[in-house]
This record gives sequence, C-alpha cells and structure tokens, in this order.
Amino acid sequence: MKRVFTLSEKSWTGAGLQYKWQKTVGNYLAVAGPDSFVKIFDRHGQKVNEITLPGSCVSLDWDKDGDILAVIAEKSSAVYLWDANVNKSSQLDSGMRDQMTFLLWSKTGPLLAVGTSKGNLLIYNQQTSRKIPVLGKHTKRITCGCWSSQNLLALGSDDRSLTISNHEGDTIRQTSLRADPADVQFSVMKTNERSSPGESTVSVALGKKTLFLFNLNDPDNPIELAFQQRYGNIISYRWYGDGYIMIGFSHGYFVVISTHIREIGQELFQAHNHKDSLTSITISQSLNKAASCGDNCIKIHDLTDLKEMYAIVTLDEETKGLDQMCWTDDGQLLAVSSQQGTLHVFLTKLPILGDSSGTRIAYLTSLLEVTVANQVEGESPIAIAVEVEPNFIAVGPYHVAVGMNNRAWFYGLGDNGVERVKDTEYLGTVASMCLNCDYAAALFEGKVQLHVIDADEQVVQEDRQTKLFPEADQKYHILSHALTSDFLYFGTDTGVIQCFYFEDWQSVNEYRHTVGVRKVFPDPNGTHLVFIDEKSDCFLYCPVNDSVFEIPDFSPAIKGVLWEHWISNKCVFVAYEEDKVYTYAFHKDSIQDLLVSIPCPIVRTNAELPRL
Repeated sequence: MKRVFTLSEKSWTGAGLQYKWQKTVGNYLAVAGPDSFVKIFDRHGQKVNEITLPGSCVSLDWDKDGDILAVIAEKSSAVYLWDANVNKSSQLDSGMRDQMTFLLWSKTGPLLAVGTSKGNLLIYNQQTSRKIPVLGKHTKRITCGCWSSQNLLALGSDDRSLTISNHEGDTIRQTSLRADPADVQFSVMKTNERSSPGESTVSVALGKKTLFLFNLNDPDNPIELAFQQRYGNIISYRWYGDGYIMIGFSHGYFVVISTHIREIGQELFQAHNHKDSLTSITISQSLNKAASCGDNCIKIHDLTDLKEMYAIVTLDEETKGLDQMCWTDDGQLLAVSSQQGTLHVFLTKLPILGDSSGTRIAYLTSLLEVTVANQVEGESPIAIAVEVEPNFIAVGPYHVAVGMNNRAWFYGLGDNGVERVKDTEYLGTVASMCLNCDYAAALFEGKVQLHVIDADEQVVQEDRQTKLFPEADQKYHILSHALTSDFLYFGTDTGVIQCFYFEDWQSVNEYRHTVGVRKVFPDPNGTHLVFIDEKSDCFLYCPVNDSVFEIPDFSPAIKGVLWEHWISNKCVFVAYEEDKVYTYAFHKDSIQDLLVSIPCPIVRTNAELPRL
C-alpha cells in the first residue's frame, strides 16, 4: 500500500472527521471537521471547493451516482447540495423547524431521507423536487438508518424503536428495542430456502453490546446475538458474502459470524487485530478485502482466506491512534482518519497498465507516476510524474506516452533525464497507442492517426508528418494496430491486414482474410505477423510471400502474443491468456514446420501482465 496524500487542516486539529468518497467514480472526497465547512478534495488531495455552513456539519452523503453531495448542519433547516458535475452549491428548504440529525440517500433511486431531533422525517425526490414530510415517525431523535435495494427505509431512534417504511414514508413494520440502536443495515440472512428476493433482514447494534436481526418476513421472531465480554463494545460491523457478518470490537477483536440458522452464534473467525483498541472496520467487495484500524495501524485481510494478511500499515506519527476508514467503490483508494484530525489516503489497487519496447518497459506505479525500467541493459528505473491518471501507456526507443480520453502527453527519454516533449489531441477517444523511434500511432473510433512524435527534430519530411487511416475512399473500421521500426500494421473489421512502409510512405502489402481481424502482432522486423480473427482463430502470416498458416489448437482465451527479441530465437513467440503462457516456435524457412510447446504452461497471477 502506497500513501498518496495526507490532509491536515489547522481547524481539524484534535477532532474526529466526517468524510465520504464520491460513490461510483470516487473522484472526490468530502470532509467535515469541527468547524463550519465541508471541504471537497479531488483524488489527488487538491481542494476543489468548500461549502460554508451556519454551524458544524451533522451528516453528509453522496447520491447513488455520485452526482450530488447532501449536507445537514447545526443551526439550519436547510439541506446543502453540491453538484459534482458543475461544481456548484445550492440549498433545499427542508420545511423542518427542529434540528436535523440524520441524512441518507437511497441506494437505487433519487430519494433523500432526512430525520430530525423530534423524530420527524422528510423524503425528498431529487428528480421531481417532491417533498414528503412525515410527522411523528418517531417520538425522539432519529439517530441511524438505512435504505434497502427495494427502497425500504429502516430508521432507529432514541425512543428505542425501529421502523421500516416504504418510499412514500408509510410505516410497514415497527418493533421496540431494549437498548439504544446504532448502525442500521439491510441485508439477506443465510437460510436454506430464501422466502423472497431482496434484502429482507434488518440488523441493528443495540447498546453497543448485541446485534439484533429483524426478518421482515418473520417479524415475530427476531434474533439477538450477544458476544464475549472480553471483546468490548461493538464498534462497527459489515455484511458480506453469503450471509456473513464481520464485527469489530473496541478491545481490538475482529470476529466473523454466519447468519445461517444452523451456525448462528458460532464464530467462524476471530483475531485480536489490535493490542489496545479497534476503531473501525470496512470491506471492499470489488477488492474482496477487509480492513480494520486501531492503535496506529491498519490491517487488511483477504476475504477468501481471512487468516491471510494482505497488508499491515503502521503510522508512527499517529500517536493518539486512528479513527475511521472509507474505501472508494472500486477499492482503489482507502481513506483513514486519525484521532488528532489528519486524513491519510492510501493506494490499495492500481490498474495493470504498461507497455514495452525492446528490453525497456514502462508501467504505472502510482496514480500520477509511470516508471520506465530496462533491467537487461542495467539502466536505473526512472519515475516520471505525469499530468493525468492515464488509461493508456505507450513506450518506444526514445519516448514514453501517457493519455486519457482523446489526449496524450509525450516525454523524451534522454541522457539528461526525462523531458516533456508535447501533448496532442485526437479526433476521438484513444483506445491504444504504439510508438517507434519517430512516430506515434493512435487508434480511436475505427481510425489510426499516424504522426511524428517530435516535429522539432526535423528528421522527418514535412509531407510525412502525419497520416490518417483509413483514407476517405476506404470503408472499413480498424480494430487493432502495431508499429515496428519500419512498418505500421493494422487489421480491420472487413478482414484486411494492411502494411504501411514509412520509407516509401505508402502501403506495400495487403492481405484479405475471410472474417474481421481483431488483433495483429508483428515480429520486431515486421517480416512475420501473428493475427487473431473474430472467431478467435489464430494465424501466422508472412507478408514477404503472402503465406498464411493456421496455428493448431490455439486457445480462444488467448489475450495477446509477444515475440522474442533475441536474434537467435527470433522465430519464437509466446501467447498468454488470463493465467497461462504458451510458447510457440517455427522454422524460419518454412512456417509449415510450426512447433508448439504447451506441456508446461507458465501460470501467472491476475496482477501480472506479460511484456517482452
């Protein structure tokens, strides 16, 4: 885990923080301290905006798509809304005269629930602007709640009761509780036969000691689970998997139970994760990981095997201990706050993104960092700070390119270090890019734009600076492309494989296949080409004599092909799929003498991407 940034504001010192990542995309982090501001930061720690409040923030939440941030504050009857798409704030008059104490967006629709200190409820539809006030939902302060995926709203109150309401605010279930409720959640109990689809179980922590399970389909038989006293108070809990509940306790214990009726009350896993105290737990479904924090360290477990510790991070500077945690929906970033009012953001997942040229490789090492390495030549790795979080990387003999959407940034790799050369905009969103010594070729929306990387070097004639494929009279879409030092190859949806020769600045070879060509992989010299068609069949093609040979027993799961660069093994290539790598060899004088070596495929992990 790599720390991306740390936020520390003078006004936050010594206080706990409220914060939430923008749902779905996770581009923004909203943070509220003890002062009268909600500050919004981007995923790199730069402040984007702030909302000024009449009092300290009571609660904040993002809508299901991450478009709208809603905030309620002390000394105000307004709901403050911030639109992430236009970076503008607005206010909604709740019509409530008592202090608002609870706020939560629906998981599935544009509904916002707001509860008050006197037990009143407001349901607001952001799409239609309709407000539904519900007076007397509870007799005392509404403290906690949760929406189900079927738009049912469960609320807990200081009156020690739990209500279940529909999206119109009508109460459909109600039950009394024997202690103060906290942390209401909807889920599905693990049963032999599920009587109805959807989230039918409401769970509530009672008095920080027990867990109350209320089945909407069996309301007369709730279940209350108690735990060993040595664990301390229930701090937090999360449902996951097939009816499992993970619970964090104040004395540092981390426990997993099942809600299957035959196993209920049994501990399936227990660990004393933190010596003195545990302050928060969280789960990332996309990562399949669970995290706990306490004392001054974070511990991350793999959900498939909880005994397996994925990572341990100790923050020596946090002498007063850690406080809360929050993961982005995609599991990429984990925010952790401390008792003394600082907020740390860690990178817990990085897209596998990279490219190679000869023995040089470029790969993503942080959100805004690309590392270039050449271990074969003994070069020291170079870390390049880039302008954007890239969704593609390309590397050539002398350049690295990174980009997103329709834009790319080019960096020169020279003896004096890395220098930014230029940035280029294309006519569509770039799907992939290739580089050689002089040219870049970008694939977007069925076209390839070929252009010089650095026009200032004056090594390329003016009429050979750029070219767009296909030409106006050619009616096909390009599906894949590749560059060698002398050629541009591309395959099309009509089955055409075209070879463009830079020296003559024209196409010198064209092969017509029976179906579309999805991927092309030329060898370093451009004298042989492996291609995969739309039926997932694979062929070896020699442009010199137009000979084609189908590769037998080729796995349809193959993702790509890499050619050997060592001159004595230039008739060797490997094909890789999700978890295996296969080696192929052929005689240089006769591709019919193809040899296939598959007895011992190399098993690779999902966190590895082959490059050669």
